[in-house]
Formats: sequence, C-alpha cells, structure tokens
Amino acid sequence: MIILYFLCGLYFSGMLFILMYSLAQGHLLFHFLKARKEWASTPQVTPSSWPKVTVQLPVFNELYVVERLIDAVAKLNYPKELLEIQILDDSTDQTVDLIQAKLKEYPDINFRYLHRTDRTGFKAGALREGLKQASGEFIAIFDADFVPDPDFLIKTNPFFSSEKVGMVQTRWTHLNRDYSLLTRLQAFALDAHFFIEQMGRNRQGAFINFNGTGGIWRKSCILDAGNWHDDTLTEDLDLSYRAQRKGWQFVYRPEIESPAELPPIMSAVKSQQFRWTKGGAECAVKHAGKVSQEKLPFRIKFHSFAHLFNSTIFIVVLLTSLSSIGVWWAGVQGLIPEWMVRLSGIFLIGFVLIAGVYLASYFIANRSFLSSFLGVIWQLPLFLSVSMGLALHNAQAVWEGLTGKKSPFIRTPKFNLESGKVSLSSNRYILHRMPITTWFEGLLALVFWVMVGLAFREGNFLFLPFHAMLAFGYSLVFVSSFKSYGLGR
Repeated sequence: MIILYFLCGLYFSGMLFILMYSLAQGHLLFHFLKARKEWASTPQVTPSSWPKVTVQLPVFNELYVVERLIDAVAKLNYPKELLEIQILDDSTDQTVDLIQAKLKEYPDINFRYLHRTDRTGFKAGALREGLKQASGEFIAIFDADFVPDPDFLIKTNPFFSSEKVGMVQTRWTHLNRDYSLLTRLQAFALDAHFFIEQMGRNRQGAFINFNGTGGIWRKSCILDAGNWHDDTLTEDLDLSYRAQRKGWQFVYRPEIESPAELPPIMSAVKSQQFRWTKGGAECAVKHAGKVSQEKLPFRIKFHSFAHLFNSTIFIVVLLTSLSSIGVWWAGVQGLIPEWMVRLSGIFLIGFVLIAGVYLASYFIANRSFLSSFLGVIWQLPLFLSVSMGLALHNAQAVWEGLTGKKSPFIRTPKFNLESGKVSLSSNRYILHRMPITTWFEGLLALVFWVMVGLAFREGNFLFLPFHAMLAFGYSLVFVSSFKSYGLGR
C-alpha cells in the first residue's frame, strides 16, 4: 500500500504541476491577446543619424549553409561605412576555404574573418572574442542557418530610441516549414514561443530572452551585464537574465521576421532540444535564487520562475505518465476510491489551456482561421503526442542541467535542402551513434500500447486518451530516431 500511495501522490503532484504550468501559459495568452492589439500602434522613431553596427556570424563546420548566409548579409540595407560583418569561424573542415573563397565575391563590403583554432567557450567564446574587436555600437547576431531580412538593421535600430533598451529580438520564421511532418510540428511549437510567450512576457514587463540569433544588442549592455559566459549551454538565456536583472529593457518585435531552417530529422531535433532544455535548467540553477532576492513585482518573479523552470515539465510528464499506470491499476482493482480517480479529470483543464495557447499561435501564424482549421485538427494532438514522446530524452537533459553534470556543446547539423545541393543521407554532420535512451523510448511505446489494450479489455477508459497519445508519441519518436541515426551509413 505504501507504494500505491506513493504512486498516487506522484501522479496527483505531477498533474497539479502541469495545471500550474498551464495557468502560467494561460496568463501569457491573456497578455498576448492584449499585446496583439497594441503592437502595430507602437511608434517607430527614425534615428537622426544611423549608428555603427557590427554583425556577428558564429560558424562551426557549416559547409551547406555558410555561402547562403554570406550572400544574405551582403544584401543588408545599411550605410556601408557604418557596417562591419564579423565571421567568427571555429571550423575544422573545408568550411574555412569555402568562406574565404566566398568573401572574394564581395570586395566592397566590410567583412572581417576571425578564425579560432581553440574552441574555448564554443559559441559564447567566439562571440566574446569577436566583441573585443567589434567597432559597432550595436551587435546583431545570426546563426548559420538564418537568412536575414535585408532591412533587418533599418527595422530594428529605431527601437533603441531609449538608452535603457539593451536588446531587440525579432521573430523566427521557417524556410522549410512544409518540408515534412517533423518540420511542421517544430514550427507549431516555435510559433507558440515567438507569439504567445515572448509577446505575453514582454507586454507585462516580465523577463524575456534573446533567442541566440535574429536579435540585436547594444554593445554597452553586453559589457555591463558581464559579457558572454560559457558555463551553461544556453549563453543567450544566461546573458538575457544578467542584463535584465541589471535594469536593461528588452524589446520584442513579432512583425520583424528572421527566416531560418528547421532541423528535418529527429536526431538533429534531439541534439537541439537537449542543448536547449539542459541549458535552460542550468540557467535556472544559476539565476532563480538571484531573481527571488531582487526587488521585483510578483508577476515578474512568477513568470521568471515559470520561464527558467519550464523545461522541468518533461521530468513531470515522464513521472506522471509512469505513475498513471499504477493509479489506473489501483482504480481497476478498487484499491482507491473512485472519486479519487475521477478527480484527475479536473486536471484536464491544464491540457485545455495548453491547447488554447498553441491554437492561438497557429491561427495567428497562418493568418487565417478557416483555411487552417483542418490542419490544426490533426497537428495539435500529434504535436502534443510527440512532445510527450520526447519526455524521456528531454528529462535526461533537464536532470543533468539541474544536477550540474557538464557536457560539450553539440551543434545542430544544418542542411539547406532547398538548394538541392545536399540530401539527407549525404550530410556529413549527422550523428550516427544512437543513444541508449532511444531503445527505452521504444520500450515505453510498447508499455503504453499495452495500457491501451488493457483499457479496452477492462472497460476502463479514464486514462485511454493520455496513454494512447503517449503510445503514439513514443512510437513516432523511436521510429524516426532509429531511421535518422542510420542515415548515411
């Protein structure tokens, strides 16, 4: 009975956590809806004189996308005498030669090529070294898989009219959204972040984050906040919190788009997710205590904690799903009161709120309700299923981040499939070593398919939707992972 009470306690605690998480998301949705009415009316004051800008392009072994990146930044619409473009290249392959050859095509543009043979600090280290030599008052940053809007600098600079503004972040859009089911689902998730979360936080003055790319900083803000640190895997989130804790204001502008490529295979998605979730947990350990001690309004502290610890949702989903098996069995055997089992239905409010957040972002991103209604009917449950199917993988990342286990910065392979120059199987940067967690994902898929079968055998369908989504999600993640790790062999 002790084990039974433990499982019930674990399950109901997990569902309560999910409910609280969903309430935080619902509050962001409320402020997003208010912000949406206001963003177009924000006055944009054209500077009397344009400041000098340094554009930083951190690169590491990017054979397939670096030429596209250079071509794009070469088209930036900005006074040439006020523009400096740093290519911060840590490459160890032919990317070095490719960049140098490409730069010869633009002799009239102020490109500065900085190559490191020592990757100390990884991306944070490259940005830090580049900043030492940067001559710009403002620093724009783009990752290798981005294709900056030619008017990016003209559109973002006016929002620095206040000396208190330290960073302006733009909205990611997706070059290959329609490439596959996997890219559609990633776009589904990212749109919710860039519409609901970023706008919802920014509108009420809560802390937001620089997303690592597609944004522009005031150089003095970076230096005042302590420059780039490399003690977490998400140097962007870390610097964002240090800067805002020092009083710098951040501005988010959803109407300014920064197109980028989405990872088209599961192994690449997983490497990106691992870095984001582990780094987020590392930043939570680093900043949560300090934020709690700051003299800040309750709403800002509340959303800061929700923001910093949002990746722990994967640990909660994993533990809740596993403990639900025991709760279901206890209900079938009559070991716990029926009212207690049915109480779990109250927590479905949390899933309704979360669904509302993603529905709102989906309709806004597609700029239509009727034309996108059929798409969201199948994409929403599928997205939720795959998100739960990634719970084991991401829970491991979060646990490592919370407990201080260090791991190297693993880049996400880029593809540029739209160019037609590379195929999935020919990409030399794909990871081929399949982690043991992938086999456990397959095992969990089998476990929850068994639970689906038992639900029909026993005629107890209370957990059927939950277990069916877990079964399908783990199955899809396992199969797609298995295939992607084997590409190119």
